[in-house]
Order: sequence, then structure tokens, then C-alpha cells
Amino acid sequence: MSLLPSGPVSLDRAREIQDRLRSRIVREGGFQGLRYIAGLDVGYCKKIPNTVQAAGVILDRHGLRVVDQIVVRDKVLFPYIPGFLSFREAPVLYRVVKRFALSPDLILCDGQGLAHPRRFGLASHLGLLLDLPSIGVAKSRLLGQHSLPGPKKGDWSPLVDKGETIGAVVRTRSRVKPVYVSTGHRVGLETAVDLVLSLCPRYRIPEPIRLADQLSSG
Repeated sequence: MSLLPSGPVSLDRAREIQDRLRSRIVREGGFQGLRYIAGLDVGYCKKIPNTVQAAGVILDRHGLRVVDQIVVRDKVLFPYIPGFLSFREAPVLYRVVKRFALSPDLILCDGQGLAHPRRFGLASHLGLLLDLPSIGVAKSRLLGQHSLPGPKKGDWSPLVDKGETIGAVVRTRSRVKPVYVSTGHRVGLETAVDLVLSLCPRYRIPEPIRLADQLSSG
């Protein structure tokens, strides 16, 4: 089965792909020698209908120095429907990653991973597609319940859906609104939380995604 259709796909077909591929997701993993981290984000071109501008930025984990950045503009073939974002954004983000001069050790996506109705959000789909460890970092909750994390940076609480922990609600800055972190592929949740916190020295959003967001909006 194709990990990502090359053309338009129906909603029923998209749901079937998610249901079949989610069993391939690896929910655990740690790192040795992790260095190059890519942040990915997609902006929408207001002046050109059905067109997106996708951006990727690779940072050296040591010093958070930018070592590569790519922008790709392309048409989208799938409408915006919550829960099916990967069918709209993954094709162009895949092209972004493939154009990097070096292969990242990990990708961070502005979106969900396991914190998804079928446990197969954008970060999971891209991680599987690229065979790379991936983490989803979202600004808002798609589903699940949680208690409010403590007020300090590093405080977090589990995000739970139907009795299953699907992510973490993480305070990346003290007394600032938390973000929603979930495993994408080949990363354990606690490892994902620790990595995200290490990438937020000044801002609420992890630095690779923050810089990719700026690039995709430019």
C-alpha cells in the first residue's frame, strides 16, 4: 500500500489509509548522537488559490544554529478537514525534507502525532513516510482530556483519550499557555517532552518550528 497517494483521494480512502498505516507507528525510541533537528510548517498563499508555501529549517542542536532552510510552493489537492491534515500538507513537506542538503536526525511538525482520532496525525504520517523519528507539537488540542499543568516551564500533564495517554500538555514557558506534544514515530512521549523543552530557550514554540513558521509566512 502506498504511504501517500500521488493524486486526489476521497475522504473514505484517506480514513482507510490512516487506519491501516497506524499499526506501523513505533511509539518508543531514544537517541544517541542526536544533532540535526528539522522544523516543518506550512503557510497558505492568500493571493494564489489552493497554494501552500511549505518551509523547513534544520538547526544544530548544539547552539540552535541554522544549518539549512528550504521553501517549496505547491498546489494542494485535498481540502482542509480536521483529522486529515497530512493528506493536504504531507506531500509538499515531504518534498521540503528531500531537498535538504543533509538528512535531519529528527523532525518536528506543527501538528499532531498520536493525539489524533485514529492515532495517525501529520507527524506520524510524515515520520513513517520519511522513516525518521518525528514529534508533533500543536498550539491547540484536537481531542482528549487533561488537567492543567503547573505554572512553571517543564510542568506537564498527560493528554488522555478513551483511557489512553496520547500526548502531553507541556508548559514551555512559565505562566504561558502550554503546547500539545505527541509522539509522531520512533520517539517515546517522555523523550519527546524533554526534546521539545530543550528547544524552547525563549519562546513558547520550539525554535525549529518557530523559524519554519516565519519562513513559510514570508
